[in-house]
Amino acid sequence: MSSTTSLSSQDALVALMVAVSASDERIGTAELVAIEQIVNHMPIFADYDADRMRRASAMVFELFEDEDGLDAFFGLIKTALPERLNETAYALACDVAAADGLLGQSELQMLMEIRYQLDIDRLAAAAIERGARARHMTL
Repeated sequence: MSSTTSLSSQDALVALMVAVSASDERIGTAELVAIEQIVNHMPIFADYDADRMRRASAMVFELFEDEDGLDAFFGLIKTALPERLNETAYALACDVAAADGLLGQSELQMLMEIRYQLDIDRLAAAAIERGARARHMTL
């Protein structure tokens, strides 16, 4: 899957999760496990071929190497993702960001960019973020 290949809605969701994870220039084990669990267990991925995850991930890394890659990335995402899945996409991105218990500045900036690009209402975003934080609390 190259950056010129069209993405399925599910590919776009995977790409967003990978993008959040890669935003701090390191992808932690907890984040990879979170992505895998989401793809394996969430109803939205019921008919998704998990082998496509590698290609969606490679596309993210390829685009992030380009100077204008982030703009191209969000162009592909917005083309592939129906508007009704924007909040779902943001929720999955928040779950991946929260998976390792650390939210660095780069991950926070990526989440902010996702909110902006997908036009997530600030109140809805706060609720989604609160839910992700609650799901990933530790003792």
